[in-house]
Amino acid sequence: MKETFQKAAPLLLKIEEAGFEAYFVGGSVRDHILGKAIADVDIATSATPEEIKRIFPKTIDVGIEHGTIIVLFNGISYEVTTFRTEAEYVDFRRPTEVHFVRSLEEDLRRRDFTMNAIAMDKDGEFIDPYEGALAIKKQVIKTVGRAGDRFNEDALRMMRAVRFHSQLGFRIEEATLQALESYGSLLEKISVERKLAEFEKLLGGKYRKNALQLLADTGILNFLPGLSPYKKQIQQMTQLDCIELSIVEMWGLILFQIQISMNKAAEFLKEWKLPVKKIKAIQQLLFYLNDRMKNPWFTKAMFDAGEEILIGTERIFNVLHNDEINLNIESLLTKYHSLPIKQRSELQITGTDVQNWFQRTPGPWIKEILEEAEMAVLNGHVENHNNSLKEWLLRCNQN
Repeated sequence: MKETFQKAAPLLLKIEEAGFEAYFVGGSVRDHILGKAIADVDIATSATPEEIKRIFPKTIDVGIEHGTIIVLFNGISYEVTTFRTEAEYVDFRRPTEVHFVRSLEEDLRRRDFTMNAIAMDKDGEFIDPYEGALAIKKQVIKTVGRAGDRFNEDALRMMRAVRFHSQLGFRIEEATLQALESYGSLLEKISVERKLAEFEKLLGGKYRKNALQLLADTGILNFLPGLSPYKKQIQQMTQLDCIELSIVEMWGLILFQIQISMNKAAEFLKEWKLPVKKIKAIQQLLFYLNDRMKNPWFTKAMFDAGEEILIGTERIFNVLHNDEINLNIESLLTKYHSLPIKQRSELQITGTDVQNWFQRTPGPWIKEILEEAEMAVLNGHVENHNNSLKEWLLRCNQN
């Protein structure tokens, strides 16, 4: 077993010594079978939260009404959840109530996909009543039980199916795929924030092109913010080798691909409820990408864009031209780093200096003078020193 499991095994043993069952469950078990790195583990147990509290002296209530509690054990935090079944789902996302049970198999039955419904004991033995390991071996994404039932319970599972397809490259089993087509409209009941989290994981997947195609083919695209009119453009994206783009760069590529205007870009991104900082970065990528499609990088554009946007823009530009993604990046960075200043704050004069030198009342003219000085420094017309700039500006603005 991997070290992460080995460290947690004594916790499982302690629960068993108290007379209960305990197993590793969920994504950690799936990733263990796949040979992937394990960041943390989830633990399921027949013990109730109150019983867990009696076993361990250090616990934190985090979702105790749903059977989840944090156990602090040997300096590590573990999420421990009681075996449970779930009552009727009323909002296509959350059950009206949960019932604690003593049966592992009942607990596994409520999970989304067979590959996520595998348990592993402290000795590394699998409990796999729904043949999740076989699904992993065959590289298939299949729901536990009837797909329509699972998606009616939690519509976000449809996004998770396509996200796993993007990350793992597994095919989606036929009945599950048909249910994606039939029940996609239920995603309208899911919060944008939850859809965003899954969509961005999808955009970061190795098989993102296939996943985007799947969103279009199944019609799920119609129930994602702002994307409904752009099925053809999203399908065209699947012809591009975008696998190495970052998530922010993928957003930039999407905006360019759907040919959205700069004015509407912010509105589109806000509909996704992206953070303001990320929205600004994506808008910048779109702005400079539109310019880059017509022009080479001029000094002013490099300066205004900054290193991160410069690189991101060029990477998207290369993808759109079917070039190697990092083509010209090294030479561009060499030019960028040779700039005498990288941002206006490095300019060795201030607005106060300019006002004192010209003896005028404050106004927009100060910003114009600073921009003039900035360009003069960038183009090598004057050195970035206070006295040199003063002399140059007074000489150039005698009238």
